[in-house]
Amino acid sequence: MTMRRFITVPAVRWLALLALCGAYIQGGLVKLMDFGGAQAEMDHFGLHPAALAAAAVIVLELGASALILAGRLRWLGALALAAFTAAAALMANRYWEAPADTRFMAMNAFYEHLGLAGAWVLVAWHDLTERPHGRN
Repeated sequence: MTMRRFITVPAVRWLALLALCGAYIQGGLVKLMDFGGAQAEMDHFGLHPAALAAAAVIVLELGASALILAGRLRWLGALALAAFTAAAALMANRYWEAPADTRFMAMNAFYEHLGLAGAWVLVAWHDLTERPHGRN
C-alpha cells in the first residue's frame, strides 16, 4: 500500500481527529469528574461565576469534540475549539508577563496552543470546502 493510499483511509482521518480532540476530551472528563477542581481552575483564571464557567467549558470541550468526531457540524466544533484554544493560550500562557525563569516554557506552551488553534481552523476549512452546501 502506498503512503498516499494509507494516509487517505477514512480510519486514519478519524484517528487523527481523535488525537486532536484528545486533550479536550480528557480535560472535559476530568473537569466533569472533579467539578470542584474545575471551579478552582476557573477561579484561578478570574472567570466568574466559576461554576457556570466550568460547566460551559465542559460542554464546549466534550460537545465540540463530539461534533468533530461524529462529522456533524464538524466545522462548527472545530471553530469553537480554535477560539477556545486561542483564548486559553492568552489567559494561561502570558509569557510576556512571566518571570525570566518560566518565560521559555510559557512561550512554548503559548505557541503550541496557537498552532493547535490553527489546526482547528484547517479542520473547519477542510470540512466547509469538502461539504460546501451544509450537508453535515
